[in-house]
Amino acid sequence: MPEARSVTQVPPSGNIQHVLSVDAMGSDKGAKTIVGGVAKFLRKVPEAHVLLHGPQAKLEKHVQKFGIADRVTIRAADDVVQMSDKPSHALRHGKTTSMWSTIEAVREKEASVAVSCGNTGALMAMSMLRLRKAEGVNRPAIACLWPSRNAAGFNVMLDAGADIRADQDDLLTYALMGASYARNGLEIAHPRVGLLNVGTEEHKGRAELKVAHELIASAAAIGDFEYVGFVEGGDLPSDKVDVIVTDGFTGNVALKTGEGTATLIGELLRASLLGNPLSMIGAFFARGSLGRLRKRIDPRRVNGGVFLGLNQTVIKSHGSADETGVAAALHLAYRLAKIGFSDKLAARVASAASLAQDAAGQVEADRLGQETGK
Repeated sequence: MPEARSVTQVPPSGNIQHVLSVDAMGSDKGAKTIVGGVAKFLRKVPEAHVLLHGPQAKLEKHVQKFGIADRVTIRAADDVVQMSDKPSHALRHGKTTSMWSTIEAVREKEASVAVSCGNTGALMAMSMLRLRKAEGVNRPAIACLWPSRNAAGFNVMLDAGADIRADQDDLLTYALMGASYARNGLEIAHPRVGLLNVGTEEHKGRAELKVAHELIASAAAIGDFEYVGFVEGGDLPSDKVDVIVTDGFTGNVALKTGEGTATLIGELLRASLLGNPLSMIGAFFARGSLGRLRKRIDPRRVNGGVFLGLNQTVIKSHGSADETGVAAALHLAYRLAKIGFSDKLAARVASAASLAQDAAGQVEADRLGQETGK
């Protein structure tokens, strides 16, 4: 069996877009699960190649076991960013960690996308330091895919936890970035964008939400999306919107609640179907339909939050993800890499600041016009 290599090899296609940089550490389930997810991904994508970052000896053992040594380059990095580490500590002491090495490979253009299961705050801080924010972006956001009734099967929600704060200009930028992600990642030509609120009436919500409501509406034509106005929590899985915009605090609570609810439904359904012999017989005959339902609500299928607003693409996988979840994050990373998503997004958000200014100016002009007409 071939040995794992420590020097980057050009992938079979010769295309750097086919190379993913993966942090093998930081998972709740250990490096073996990460390598298993890499193996599951590589079996489906024969042209892909992975740079795997972490302790050399440990990773070589796992890579050999899964038989993917010819598809993986190991980058030795002995230290790990702990989940308890503050972002400031990770920045000061993290240069020898697997997370730093993972991001650095993308910065040096040895790989197209970075993927990590590690500490979210540290990953965002390192990514902003090494990859830099895109022009016109004040606060990057994490975009996640939410299972929905739409034809694409998913809605995009952001921010899912990159920053608990977001003012009206940030929310406008999120709308622009989310629309670009939906357009390029889900192939929705003219995405519908909604702003998450406690109600759909225009008088509801905090002051910054009301201003953001006007800014996003004013920027819709320039940003090439349809603004549907305020949406509520019940609209997250609906087919009335493609992109849901909110702050990171609200988005993260919604995301964790949705994942927990999906897991609970699966457990309750299984317990109910195995409760007695009759229900077990019914479950046997309905196993095809039940399998499709289980797959549809499985949180692992949508594992992977995309950091939007950076000059290059970074994906945060759940720390608790199993091999299937890790493979899902890698498939998302590879899909975005193939379409050159980071370049398309950078081009879209480069004008975010001017769009915000133009929209704000239009809103102020409208107000002045209304006051003059009184």
